[in-house]
Order: sequence, then structure tokens, then C-alpha cells
Amino acid sequence: MAEFADLLNAYDWKKEKHVPVIECGDRVKAGDTFDIKLSVGKEIAHPNTVDHHIRWVQLYFQPEGEKTGYPLANCDFSACGESTQEPDKDPAPAGHAMTVATMLNKSGTIFAVSFCNIHGLWENSKDVTVIPAGRKAASRDCKIQNG
Repeated sequence: MAEFADLLNAYDWKKEKHVPVIECGDRVKAGDTFDIKLSVGKEIAHPNTVDHHIRWVQLYFQPEGEKTGYPLANCDFSACGESTQEPDKDPAPAGHAMTVATMLNKSGTIFAVSFCNIHGLWENSKDVTVIPAGRKAASRDCKIQNG
């Protein structure tokens, strides 16, 4: 039997324009709000035309040791080259990025999925370690990781 996972493509985001890139600290303090930036086409630009575009991105979190993941955010990119004047002359084309403010109380994995209207679903992930509230996080700098 086929599985949903068979639909997901994964690759090094530095060499493939469809892979979602997750940027956030590797270590965060429990209960502290921090930003997760999700983008597509960071190193190699992805087209944003009527015929070829990123339709949406989604972000999930799976706590360490748990079976179920939790949705964090969903972003639909509505403006993909459409225009009342002519195709691909969109006066306000959507970018392929979003930033989500969240907090974690347990270490785990952040998962991202993007959907290209031609090339389908693409995934990436990043592990995040949660430091107890009374301790200092070693690094809150944004770092990029390919899953």
C-alpha cells in the first residue's frame, strides 16, 4: 500500500529551489517566545509565475518521544503572477516566506512542507533543544539546517 510519505520530496535546500528552509535557534528557553522563519528558494530562487509557483507552506512541531505532531502555522501564497492586465504582471506578487512567533516547553523537531504547483510536496526538518526556564540558552542566533 502506498503511503503519504511517498509524496514528499527531500533534498539539500542549497541545491534545490523547492525545499523549505527552517531558520531558528538550535536551543531555546522553555516558555520563551522565539521566531521561526520558513522560506522557499533561499539559495536558488523559485519562480513566482501563473504557470510555476509555490502555493503554500506549512509548519509542524513534534515533541521528542511523542507520536503526534502539532500544526504551528499554514501560509497560502495567493498572489502568484495573477494580474488583471496580463499574466505574470502581478503588482504585488507573494514572496515565499513567513515568520512565526511561538514557544516550546519540550525539545523536539520542527517540520516544514511546501507545495509547488508543478513539482509537488517538499519537506525539511530541524531539531530544537529546549533549555529549562532557569538556565541560559547557549545560542539564540538563527541557524539554518537541512534535514
